[in-house]
Amino acid sequence: MNFLKTLGINAHNYGASTGLEWMNTDNNGQFDISSPADGKAIASVYQCSNEDYEHVIATAQQAFKAWRTMPAPNRGEIVRQIGNKLRDFKQPLGELVAYEMGKSLQEGLGEVQEMIDICDFAVGLSRQLDGSTLHSERPLHRMYDQYHPLGIVGVVSAFNFPVAVWAWNAMISAICGNVTVWKPSEKTPLTAIACQNIIKDVLSENDLPEGIFSLVIGEGKVLGEGMLHDKRIPLMSVTGSTRVGRHAGTSVAARFGKSILELGGNNAIILTPQADLKIAIPGTVFGAVGTAGQRCTSTRRVIIHESIYEQVKEILVKAYSGLKIGNPLDENNHVGPLIDTQAVEMFSDALTKAQAEGGNLLCGGEVLSGEGYESGCYVTPAIVEAENNFDMVQHETFAPILYLIKYSGDVHDAIAIQNDVVQGLSSAIFTDNLREAENFLSHWGSDCGIANVNIGTSGAEIGGAFGGEKETGGGRESGSDAWKSYMRRQTNTINYSTELPLAQGIKFDI
Repeated sequence: MNFLKTLGINAHNYGASTGLEWMNTDNNGQFDISSPADGKAIASVYQCSNEDYEHVIATAQQAFKAWRTMPAPNRGEIVRQIGNKLRDFKQPLGELVAYEMGKSLQEGLGEVQEMIDICDFAVGLSRQLDGSTLHSERPLHRMYDQYHPLGIVGVVSAFNFPVAVWAWNAMISAICGNVTVWKPSEKTPLTAIACQNIIKDVLSENDLPEGIFSLVIGEGKVLGEGMLHDKRIPLMSVTGSTRVGRHAGTSVAARFGKSILELGGNNAIILTPQADLKIAIPGTVFGAVGTAGQRCTSTRRVIIHESIYEQVKEILVKAYSGLKIGNPLDENNHVGPLIDTQAVEMFSDALTKAQAEGGNLLCGGEVLSGEGYESGCYVTPAIVEAENNFDMVQHETFAPILYLIKYSGDVHDAIAIQNDVVQGLSSAIFTDNLREAENFLSHWGSDCGIANVNIGTSGAEIGGAFGGEKETGGGRESGSDAWKSYMRRQTNTINYSTELPLAQGIKFDI
């Protein structure tokens, strides 16, 4: 395929890079990558060795010493150039994202656009890394807060957003003065290799040291585990399941490191009697089936008032019957494959268990086979009538399963159902009632990190801080003031008097 050649993807690829140099280890095992779209082999990737990893970390440490001295706006200029390179390669990189991961081409292109957008955001931010000036209680003293870079930021990304999450972290981290070591999912390493190839020219043209943007590819239980315990990496940003995040968070905390955790979601949309169904239905369907339900912000539950429940159920089932499922590179298709056959098994198993608990399967749930579905990774998105207390409803299944839950009473009853899960990432309400909307957004409303009115749960803009509460991890990435997570805070006091007054009026005479 042309996009592979354009992006420098070879039949066999090395698995460690300092940004300017690829390590040539080829005897530490390899990943053979096949596309979930058609089951065909794409390429193989040699795994990073211990020696490669040590070289990458040492190089990153040296790069940090130089990179942190560059003025932040100058670092922003490098990020601006990276954004322009991504613009040049948007089409082929978007095609590779779709083919390697399985999301639709439109979503693949959208993911690359998200990378471009975060570069633009970071460029502006590079001139706005501010602090606070504080009034001292002591005369002729000045206090202020400032922020300093941390050093190496380790980024562990998941397969479902194989490039955007790296960019969220790496570009914001870069303008803050940090360097990045990226370990992508072993399921989608080719997109990471492509990103390294794309930004290499920017680094070379600006005569920058190697090690600012580095890449290591290997098994999570080996390479990822090593990064969690590596004291040379002061901050780890980890995207994955709650189980993975719980282990990562405790491991990093044990060495007093910092972590940003973006973990599971069990996201709900509330439909009140005042919902505008013309926008609510498309928002619900896209939220549930986009990326084949493999977004952390995918819509898992729809909490519907009893007065409109039957109407909404009928419309949703009809909408699902019109979904086109097939190769993600065909822009006529709405839904592509799951990432692999293991994900298909989880999908089928979850439906079996939900029905055993009393759930009513309304549509979908099939594993597709035959022409066009040779990979064995295609399923028909499912809708299940359920209760919120079902075990399977309480857990996140990373697949296109949408649970319909009926509520009676007022919006507070719906909010209570929505909040009655351990995850707290994204949430939404569709209503034209101002009081309902404001209650949903109030202190006693949604307990999620993201709360939307009259838009769905997925598709967050980069300008806002992204992340969730409870077992979603509590981390924040991307926009707003999430940049502060990538820096260490310092409070400074300057005495420009000829005396030495102490705080709290303490006297100490010698």
